[in-house]
Amino acid sequence: MSAPAAEAPLSSFFNALGDPNRLRIVTRLCDGGPCSTTDLTEVVPVSRQAATKHLLLLESAGLVQSQRSGRERIWRMEPAPLADASEFLIRLSQRWDRAIDRLRAYVEDE
Repeated sequence: MSAPAAEAPLSSFFNALGDPNRLRIVTRLCDGGPCSTTDLTEVVPVSRQAATKHLLLLESAGLVQSQRSGRERIWRMEPAPLADASEFLIRLSQRWDRAIDRLRAYVEDE
């Protein structure tokens, strides 16, 4: 897989978490486990319709999945994108550390 193709899901992931309301929703699902759309509207200061739009965007980014339960939709976290993002951030941090080491070596040699 080419680098840009590999980065597309991560871009979608970080974009989805770039909104404070979506971040609150994800935090609630991580901390409290699966819950209904109604329950999630209690953690975000928006209408149920707006919360649903946030949830659908999170779903399109692969962060959450839902299942209908009667008249409600129950949402749960999908852990794979979190693991992928964590691995990416670790690799990025390692690259940064190597760059700092090269800079340090350059400065010390001067």
